[in-house]
Amino acid sequence: MRISDRQRLLYLYVREGWRRFSRRLALGRSSALRFAGTTPDRLIVAPTDLRAVDPFVAQEILEGRFPLAGRVLETEGESPFEMDLPSREFGVRLHSFGWVRHMRSVRQEEALGQLRHIVNDWIVTHGRVIGGMAWDVDIIAQRMISWLSHSPIILRDAEHAFYRRFLKSLAFQLRYLRHVADTTADGEARLKTRIALAMASVAMPASTSAIRKAARNLDRELDRQILPDGGHVSRNSRVGLELLFDLLPLRQTYVNLGHELPVRLIPCIDRMYPALRFFRHQGGELALFNGATSTLGNELMSVLRYDETAGMPFKALPHLQYQRLATETVVVIVDTGMPLSSAWSRTAHAGCLSFEMSSGRHRFVINSGSPKFAGDRFRQLARLTAAHSTVTVDDRSSARLSQSRFLGPIVTGGVSRVAVRREERAGELDAVIASHDGYVESLGLVHERDISLNGQGRIVRGRDRLLQPDGNDPAPSHTAVAVARFHIHPAITIRRHSAHEAYLTAPDGETWLFTCRDGEIAVEEDIFFADPSGVRPSAQIAVSFPVASQPEIQWVFSREG
Repeated sequence: MRISDRQRLLYLYVREGWRRFSRRLALGRSSALRFAGTTPDRLIVAPTDLRAVDPFVAQEILEGRFPLAGRVLETEGESPFEMDLPSREFGVRLHSFGWVRHMRSVRQEEALGQLRHIVNDWIVTHGRVIGGMAWDVDIIAQRMISWLSHSPIILRDAEHAFYRRFLKSLAFQLRYLRHVADTTADGEARLKTRIALAMASVAMPASTSAIRKAARNLDRELDRQILPDGGHVSRNSRVGLELLFDLLPLRQTYVNLGHELPVRLIPCIDRMYPALRFFRHQGGELALFNGATSTLGNELMSVLRYDETAGMPFKALPHLQYQRLATETVVVIVDTGMPLSSAWSRTAHAGCLSFEMSSGRHRFVINSGSPKFAGDRFRQLARLTAAHSTVTVDDRSSARLSQSRFLGPIVTGGVSRVAVRREERAGELDAVIASHDGYVESLGLVHERDISLNGQGRIVRGRDRLLQPDGNDPAPSHTAVAVARFHIHPAITIRRHSAHEAYLTAPDGETWLFTCRDGEIAVEEDIFFADPSGVRPSAQIAVSFPVASQPEIQWVFSREG
């Protein structure tokens, strides 16, 4: 390990240690008495929830079955908060109360009474003792946003005793969240916390100074996490959508109540929309980069309908480090970056120079994505270079992921430099040429990838090359073997035509021919992590080449018909 890597790791250990010490110092002895205080007599407003409602989920819950995180918990009359839960992911969703939104489809008073009973169960079971998953900062933030947004249905025709108990619990969680907000680890959870506190400051009775302070803190976090090109510092292509689900209602709540808006709120929202559209494929799905999972069309449209920026997606996101090639029917998106810092890399994938390609309503070439409901083992497998449509060398990943339980799954090494340029070529829309040094330290190799799309949107050309840092071909004695992988969407049928060709056919018959004359192609079993239904089997095209004797391959996707 290089000295710089050891120094970086030491810095990360010290930084995380200081954060944990500061958090422990701030909390002291956590007890209900410490965060006790006055109970508000009412709520001022209920922010809108833009997320989709599923009446089926509401009916299942009312019948004692909780279908969350790909699992179903049969309560048989017991409180779900006193039962052994199927998985941690299930627990996160249960305690976050995002499922309450589905109850908007219910009108019967008896059903809403059941909802109040479930909420009351949580208050009795977890609301009086701080500890466990229910008091993780990001879960508290999501729960507060959900309770505030759906307070009209939770409190409709409620008895005064429950009304007071509900408000008391909200106020208690608010005081605790304020206290720990500054010690929350960097990332989406920290920004969600500031959003929840800002939302609570206007939705619940608060002084003018408290409202302004929450707005200032939100501004500061938006500045830290939303880049000038509108992307989120995690480089996760879906995080922007998740944040807009909460930022849009927050903006409207400020406007409706006549409060002065946080200075950064509207400019950040306006920047985030073009970045969101940048990652959008023709069929409405978001590209799968750096921890992104499946996105349903109605999810995206529920946010995009508020987009006032309009215009075509950008060709590049220079701060987020992605490139896009697109015609009216074909989209190619390329990851040409690396984690912006180790602190922001908890969900970063080792997918540098990976790409996705869609045509019409269909995604043909994809990354495997991140699982929506599966456990940590699958999430970590999804981060490996082999789960991306790029090149691996000797079955290694281009980034090193921490195995430290103390630091968490951050990126600790690998790619440290990515060179990128775009070229205009005759007969082609343009081309992206990029290289990264993720294999220099371990194997002495640089990976260079060249991708171009012709102006008619019918041909995607690519070239992958392994070279030494000085630009020369690898030495004849080099024993490394490279594999170029092209992960294919499960909806696409693959038919190997010859040793160098394979047909990719969409359900509507649209067909693309993959050709690689520089190596024999193999059609292999694969796993698609990001399917809405959960982890499912798929297929990939793989082309192997020994870097000493064949340091470069060229390949082509061409549309048939």
